[in-house]
Amino acid sequence: MFVHTSIRTRNLDKSINFYTKFLDLKLQSRRDIPQNNAEIVFLQDPDGKGATLELTFYKNQKKFIQPDYENRLFDHLAFEVESMEKTIAAMHKEGVTVTDEPFRLAPNGMLIAFVEDPDGTLIELIEKK
Repeated sequence: MFVHTSIRTRNLDKSINFYTKFLDLKLQSRRDIPQNNAEIVFLQDPDGKGATLELTFYKNQKKFIQPDYENRLFDHLAFEVESMEKTIAAMHKEGVTVTDEPFRLAPNGMLIAFVEDPDGTLIELIEKK
């Protein structure tokens, strides 16, 4: 069973705000990990469905560089949203980078968009049907 995905962040509070405000995830736990001088946070959807997202902040990490799109090994995370229009409007208002405005994969296909979280991790938004 797939349990969670961990992504690094340079600012836990900023990332928690992004994922809870725009993607409706709920904070499950937050704790220090002294063994590797890190702090971690677990987030999950309000109904406890799907895998958990772990945000990891390494306190000694000096460089935090997100490679250009073409050089990334990790592609993206995907989240369903109730209303693409409202979500994208709120993100634009808050200065979130929208890399791909909403579009459909086919004439009657899913409505999707791509944005970046505060650390440049690519996020796919999929409008619920």
